[in-house]
Amino acid sequence: MFQHQTQIRVRYAETDQMGYVYYGNYAAYYEVARVESLRSLGLSYRQLEEQGVMMPVLENKSKYIAPATYDELLTIKTTIHKAPKVRILFHYEIYNESDKLIHTGETMLVFINMKTGRPCGPPEAMVNLLRPFFE
Repeated sequence: MFQHQTQIRVRYAETDQMGYVYYGNYAAYYEVARVESLRSLGLSYRQLEEQGVMMPVLENKSKYIAPATYDELLTIKTTIHKAPKVRILFHYEIYNESDKLIHTGETMLVFINMKTGRPCGPPEAMVNLLRPFFE
């Protein structure tokens, strides 16, 4: 199992009239956490695309437990429970500054060969970097 933590401070523009983080912004938080988790391994989305592989989102799920508000420092725990095949599933837990779980979610992404537009396996570099977490 692979885990990584990322922190994001809620900006005023991300809140709605009630002062809560607008629900649509959680998908952007997932993206930041996902990109930073891969970067922590030494792999960037840019490198994946340079290797001819893109990773579009296939599914996005969210569960809102409590609101996040302006200027809160959120901690996003990103977990990959299973080694990727043609798809990769990211799980997210978002905690507020009081370390209270306020949100959970997941995104399923699929590896796509950019030349053919067809699903493919993960790039070898990614497989090698993640292998130690799933042995």
